[in-house]
Amino acid sequence: QVQLVESGGGLVQPGGSLRLSCAVSKSSVSIYTMGWYRQAPGAQRVLVATINNGDTTTYADSVKGRFTISRDNAKNTVYLQMNNLKPEDTAVYYCKANRWPLEYWGQGTQVTVSS
Repeated sequence: QVQLVESGGGLVQPGGSLRLSCAVSKSSVSIYTMGWYRQAPGAQRVLVATINNGDTTTYADSVKGRFTISRDNAKNTVYLQMNNLKPEDTAVYYCKANRWPLEYWGQGTQVTVSS
């Protein structure tokens, strides 16, 4: 069973930065489309960014220009660099690995943006 473990969340002030990591085990991150999603309290889980196995990236409009998704195949890890964080970025962030028809989720990491 493929396992995904997120890390790097925490409390940060508005305007600050965080880098989230998603370590993939029991499979190779290079064969999946990897995505970061987030879920704020009382809201649905929404897509933040994706990177496919050709390294093409997509972003939600709300994070374009501030967040960057990347992949390190040697470390079997996907990253989400988050800059200029805003209070509305506060959420639990989840990593997903997708290769139709399979998909795998991590357990999530909390990001709180507050002064």
